[in-house]
Amino acid sequence: MKLLRDILYKVEILQIIGNTNVTISSICFNSNSSIKLSLFVAIKGLHRNGHDYIDAALSAGAHVILHEDDIKFPIENVTYIKVSNSSKSLAILSANFYNNPSSKLKLIGITGTNGKTSTAYYLFSLLEKLNFKVGLISTIENKINNTSYSSNYTTPDCIELNRLFSMMITDDCDYCIMEVSSHGILQNRIYGLEFDMAIFTNISHDHLDYHDSFNQYLKTKKVLFDQLSPSSISIINNDDINGPNMIIDTKSRKVSYGINNKSTYTLKIIEDTIEGLNLEINNIQLWSQLVGQFNAYNLLSTYTAACEIGINKMKILSALSELNSVPGRFNLIVSQKGFKYIVDYAHTPDALLNVIQTILKTSQRNCQLITVLGCGGNRDKSKRPIMGKIAIENSSMTILTSDNPRFENPEDIITDMHSSVSQSLKNRMKIIIDRELAIQHVVSMATSQSVILIAGKGHENFQEINGKKLPFNDIEILNKYLK
Repeated sequence: MKLLRDILYKVEILQIIGNTNVTISSICFNSNSSIKLSLFVAIKGLHRNGHDYIDAALSAGAHVILHEDDIKFPIENVTYIKVSNSSKSLAILSANFYNNPSSKLKLIGITGTNGKTSTAYYLFSLLEKLNFKVGLISTIENKINNTSYSSNYTTPDCIELNRLFSMMITDDCDYCIMEVSSHGILQNRIYGLEFDMAIFTNISHDHLDYHDSFNQYLKTKKVLFDQLSPSSISIINNDDINGPNMIIDTKSRKVSYGINNKSTYTLKIIEDTIEGLNLEINNIQLWSQLVGQFNAYNLLSTYTAACEIGINKMKILSALSELNSVPGRFNLIVSQKGFKYIVDYAHTPDALLNVIQTILKTSQRNCQLITVLGCGGNRDKSKRPIMGKIAIENSSMTILTSDNPRFENPEDIITDMHSSVSQSLKNRMKIIIDRELAIQHVVSMATSQSVILIAGKGHENFQEINGKKLPFNDIEILNKYLK
């Protein structure tokens, strides 16, 4: 419970109607979450306007309404607070309600198209191995030390974020490692958070259904670095052409990492095989069971962050050598017959190409790559033909199947996926709409010469169809048919 007047600190208020000396039991922006004595924040979203649900929130027990539009008929004994930006106000209210927990943590944000989850996981695991108390906010799960919590979004809403931060403080966490999505930035979920460090992994084609253009997507990512303080640190991938652009306007101290371009921290790949990576960091060799150049970048970004934290370099390298792959990220499964299967979350053109190139590079010369691929429904349609073309042109056989069709017809999604493939390559693709049947089919196709890639869903434990999340996990389905 908090007094309204206390959690309004720093909120840019245009008008108040009613009493601010009232108790607030909770904050919500969904009327379904409204309870007795709650504060309801009306936010104008992409598809819904929270102002249309004010009456529902009041009926459920809310007695304070924060809004942008004028209220025509104020109700007695209800406090109305008019602001110019509801989503930014929600971020400030949430932080105040939970006693500004981000200021009491060393907060590290990681953004980019690919590599966010892996870098977050590796850095969390490294700090944990070195006996730090640490929290994790990621696509796969949220963690507070050894306790895991379910994750619905890459970057949770600001109420949930501050609640998690508060729990981390209670559990004596020193650090919080969190993924920062472009959606989270644009929707002001991270507004006002005090980051000690921000890491940029890379940027490529994604979410162009949500952002007006690639340039807008780029500018959104840049906001994380623009808001950093002079006492914080920016870490960028110097091999990404857009890396230097991220830190043009930042007040923070600038650090870079890279393999090809001159950077503060560099790495050399000595050997890259399906069994792992032999690397050289700071002229010291490091063996990792992780595979692929993309993981070399993830390890280097993790090493860079740990060094900037101030941890002994030898301790960092020792911990890096023990890291396991992230759930759903290039998970190698070898059957009893010795056949190789890889399950990976790759759901962008760049990520898919990286995984395929890694498989072809690290496998035997006569490797036959068989790829299972689907694309999500009600999402960026422009990447579908690109991903379909990448898979079909680089695989011996590609099974086009369903991913999370959501409210779209899977057949329409698959048609988009092979729309730019030349007729001469159509014989290298097959359509099996049912994803489980597609996985069963490739298990029957496997030989000692083949590598099977099941791409797109990775760690996900569901398939989203017509508004329902049905239980589904690629690894579990694969193991079912391997047995």
